[in-house]
Amino acid sequence: MTDRLAQLSRAGVSVWLDDLSRGRITSGSLGSLIVDRSVVGVTTNPTIFAAALADGEAYDAQVRELAASGASVDEAIDALTCHDVAQAADILAPIYRASGGVDGRVSIEVPPHLAHDTEGTVECARKLWEMIDRPNILIKIPATEEGMLAIARTLGEGISVNVTLIFALDRYRKVVEAFISGLERAREAGRDISRIHSVASIFVSRVDSEIDKRLDAIGSEKALSLKGKAGIANCRLAYEICTQLFDSERWDVLEAAGAHRQRPLWASTGTKDPAYPDTLYVSELVTEGVVNTMPEKTLEAFADHGELHGDTVVDRHTEADELFDTLAIMGIDYAEVMDVLEREGLEKFDASWAELVETVSQQLEGAQS
Repeated sequence: MTDRLAQLSRAGVSVWLDDLSRGRITSGSLGSLIVDRSVVGVTTNPTIFAAALADGEAYDAQVRELAASGASVDEAIDALTCHDVAQAADILAPIYRASGGVDGRVSIEVPPHLAHDTEGTVECARKLWEMIDRPNILIKIPATEEGMLAIARTLGEGISVNVTLIFALDRYRKVVEAFISGLERAREAGRDISRIHSVASIFVSRVDSEIDKRLDAIGSEKALSLKGKAGIANCRLAYEICTQLFDSERWDVLEAAGAHRQRPLWASTGTKDPAYPDTLYVSELVTEGVVNTMPEKTLEAFADHGELHGDTVVDRHTEADELFDTLAIMGIDYAEVMDVLEREGLEKFDASWAELVETVSQQLEGAQS
């Protein structure tokens, strides 16, 4: 069963797990996935932490300590989540060293209420980086317009970044620009830019969910035949953009100084439509130098029956362009779809953060009583 994921890794795809919990760490589950499932990284978000903290008693002892110390809810959230990320980073440290810092990474996100607050995002990224104090973490910053400057400034301080919640291709271009600008800032400040790494998380299944809904509303045979294709096409076009933007004299200067390219990361890769193969967003997005972060269900599905068909990304941008041209002719507005997805994505993170705050508040009150 492990051969398929090992083959995926050999094809150039870094397999990251989109999940983390105290129980997964202490039970040895994360270590087993590293050994048996070729996992070389972990991503987290408010939704994941809300679920982890609400499930079981793994956090009770630390919650009691925090309650006894008079910690606020925000302080408790930082302490609980940073503890998990630090432990996971230690487990992944051998991979980090063996890969020269490329993999062995754990991501933690700034609170969603900072999505439109540049200064607040930079301050929070700095705080999390210092609290966890591990070289192999990534601070997740949403790719909002306000996030672009925050990304550049954070990278400029030598902090590695996972840019998250990317949907639109024009926004992805700005993300790469912010990344390059950040490395230039770091180099000008005399930092060792070879120690700075970044990924750009481009969401997949949510694109299909929104566009498929519109194709269903059109209802023609042609429209229905295009369902389940837009998310993959969007990623293939993003990869082509990545290739073009890193082929420049500006990047060559940074690369000569030791810089590493920002890698595309395929996020939201669990299929939401049960009619689609459960490994669709893995098999159709295979190429060298990318990350696929999967929920455990998708990871296990690929281990069991995933198929590899060679490189399924390079030189596929022309057909991807044609798909979006066809969607436009049908009246599906790409820019409007992407605006909806970004807004809904932030709303979902806000809801998860509120759930996390409520859970921790209740646990602190219970420990105090």
